[in-house]
Amino acid sequence: MNNLLAGVENLAREMHLPVSLFVAVICATSRALGAVIVPGATWTDTSGNVIQAHGGGFLKVGSTYYWFGEDKSHNSALFKAVSCYTSTDLTTWSRQNDALTPKAGTNISTSNIVERPKGAYDSKLTSLKLINLYLYPVVFNKSTNQYVMWFHSDSSNYGAAQVGVATASTPCGPYTYRSSFKPLGADSRDMGLYQDDDAAQTVYLLYASDNNQNFKISRLDSSYLNVVSQVSVLSGSTLESPGVVKRNGVYYLFASHTSGWDPNPNKFFSASSLSGPWSSQADIAPAATRTYFSQNSFDMLLSSNFAIYMGDRWRPSLLGSSRYIWYPMTWNTGSPQITAADVWSVNPSAGTFTAATGTTYEAESGTLSGAAQILSGGSFSGGRAVGWLGNGGSLTINNVQGVGRDQWVALYYANGDSAWRNTTVSVNGGAAALVDQPNTGGGQVILSVPVKLNLRSGSNSITFSANQNSYAADLDKIIVYTAT
Repeated sequence: MNNLLAGVENLAREMHLPVSLFVAVICATSRALGAVIVPGATWTDTSGNVIQAHGGGFLKVGSTYYWFGEDKSHNSALFKAVSCYTSTDLTTWSRQNDALTPKAGTNISTSNIVERPKGAYDSKLTSLKLINLYLYPVVFNKSTNQYVMWFHSDSSNYGAAQVGVATASTPCGPYTYRSSFKPLGADSRDMGLYQDDDAAQTVYLLYASDNNQNFKISRLDSSYLNVVSQVSVLSGSTLESPGVVKRNGVYYLFASHTSGWDPNPNKFFSASSLSGPWSSQADIAPAATRTYFSQNSFDMLLSSNFAIYMGDRWRPSLLGSSRYIWYPMTWNTGSPQITAADVWSVNPSAGTFTAATGTTYEAESGTLSGAAQILSGGSFSGGRAVGWLGNGGSLTINNVQGVGRDQWVALYYANGDSAWRNTTVSVNGGAAALVDQPNTGGGQVILSVPVKLNLRSGSNSITFSANQNSYAADLDKIIVYTAT
């Protein structure tokens, strides 16, 4: 794709025509061919660079979505930039200018923390043809003609516990830093914003407070620059990384509990009013998976029965390599539940999604070498898996059917170690790729990680963990997809 775009740019210049027009056509063609979302994969923008938008928030203006997030390419929690990406399909993203950058001598210097840039919309901006904009962030204030960004503003040791505010005249800015402060004099760490669909389009701050012990919801004033009153508190809840959607008159609050960078089972609460009372917490995914090793960042409702759960899979030792875990979330059971699709596509205008189907190959049906052994367990597909891979143990799955191009392959595995493992993957004796395998939370807990492999048309052999000195995770099965 990158080579194609470069060639198109050269052709456009030779013809003295706008490069952007040609690039738009190519990108639209790429989307028409079926772009997909692959949770946990390395996600790149239209320039081929890894997307750096962690802890993100979203805005929609007209038909364009804006994704704001933390640039962690320097592998540090300290502030580098709030990035801004644009898309028309929620799948193909282009990086724009940075929305917010460090300012020396302030609370947003390179020695400080800036996290979870958020906002909300005014849904009455009919001149911009905005629809249901209260669903997404960075607030536009029609009385001041300013976009308003809120973020977690902190010191390097997370002792300041403040919110920060910045404003701009355009969606990507750049934003001008206004101030950092404790809302109503209390702590605020992980936070979010929600704009209601009432006549006043009221905006609320959602935040972990009082040393992360209590979770609070407070109302902003009409300028969207100040906090004026607390409307709800979930005492002793230890919640963070919040998001809210409103569906059929019911508010749903999504949040994780506090466990540092480590994942935990994210929860939802419901209420008929933002002032509560709120229901007891309930799971949005099987608790043992710890929300498929992710933490909630944002929740985007696209129809009455479909939202996108947008989470981060944090890797604290390499923050820039943290991955995005986006899954469909539906109310098919009456409560919001994640659909753990390895490969899926979204149609934002229709408010629908499609989970790709693939072909399953059981690990225990392959050829074991060296120390590799078949394991038994009720959590494994078919009750069996292959363990003792790496350090002399390897596995080859034969007769894997391919279609003659790059294909997504999901590796279903269990890793009960506290640390990440990895496995080598080689196709038909070719060069090996290295696939990271995060801790799954237990030796009988199964997660999947994706890898893109070039499979020839017809039969292929895929070998795991050969010539690997370290131990790999136990392999349950693989699923091979043709969607791209």
